[in-house]
Amino acid sequence: MPPAERKSLPARFEPGDRVRVKELPNLYYSRTQMYVRGVIGTVAVCTYTDLKPEDEAWSRDDAPYEQYYIIRFRQKDLWAEYPFDKDTLQTELPDSWLEPVTA
Repeated sequence: MPPAERKSLPARFEPGDRVRVKELPNLYYSRTQMYVRGVIGTVAVCTYTDLKPEDEAWSRDDAPYEQYYIIRFRQKDLWAEYPFDKDTLQTELPDSWLEPVTA
């Protein structure tokens, strides 16, 4: 399906929103790193829409585009023994790997 005809799902998050990365199994392929799964981060930037890697890997060319985000994590939240409180790590994730954090 040509990109101009492809449906895009609406963005659910905005910069500043807190999100948790879902803990989903790897079914063949994923770009979602294991060390961010289950961890809370903050949306830094809404980037672009595209197929998620799992859909590309399975040739699901008719799947809708999803919003991608740059998510910022405190490194101390990723690795408890990390020595510095203010250091961060950013990674890019599609919407379907994220869930909202309330309170």
